[in-house]
Amino acid sequence: MSNCDTCVVRNRAICSALAPDEISALSTIGRRRNLVAGESLIWEGEDSVLVANVIEGVLKLSTGTEDGREQIVGVVYPSDFIGRPFGGTTNHGVTALTDARVCVFSRVDFDGFARQHPDLEHKLLQRTLGELDRTRRWMLLLGRKSASEKVASFLLELSERLTPTTCQTASGAPAQSFSLPFSRQQIADVLGLTIETVSRQFTRLKGDGLVELPSRREVVIVDRHALMAEAG
Repeated sequence: MSNCDTCVVRNRAICSALAPDEISALSTIGRRRNLVAGESLIWEGEDSVLVANVIEGVLKLSTGTEDGREQIVGVVYPSDFIGRPFGGTTNHGVTALTDARVCVFSRVDFDGFARQHPDLEHKLLQRTLGELDRTRRWMLLLGRKSASEKVASFLLELSERLTPTTCQTASGAPAQSFSLPFSRQQIADVLGLTIETVSRQFTRLKGDGLVELPSRREVVIVDRHALMAEAG
């Protein structure tokens, strides 16, 4: 695998807990993999055989209903960790929404390495608890927020989570402009809305001067404070 020192998410990923010599040891069991948009990395219901760090791009976590419909249950961004360490069956699929690059490890090799490095296990626990907090906030968003609050909250999250090297200011502040990695239908699926409702909310936010929409995928946040108020 390429030198980890050049990794753009080195200081934010789980491996940030490791010393340089430990990073070198970890790099011997990992490999870089490029994914094109629409390509799957992990399949729902299969044994957990790999884990990965996201280096670039955005991926979705999804599960299927009995009648064949897809439900997006989560989104992962650069520096996020995906997969299920320490065994078990994967309960969702992982698919690239955009072209992406990931750092992939055999789950068995990674488990063995983590057991020998308590700092990495601690970082995994922190990530798990952070994901639990995000899941609880997501339950609030889906269960209690209105359509306008859902869309505003979603745009604010995207501005904070998309790749810093391309979407954040030099000071590290959230992005004021970014490219949506989702179609309107996918946004509707994520938020539990219809595509018509999502389109109406985008149009209303633009009409109220909170955002600009230079194209169907481009978003410019014009008034962040007002958008935060809209998000509740």
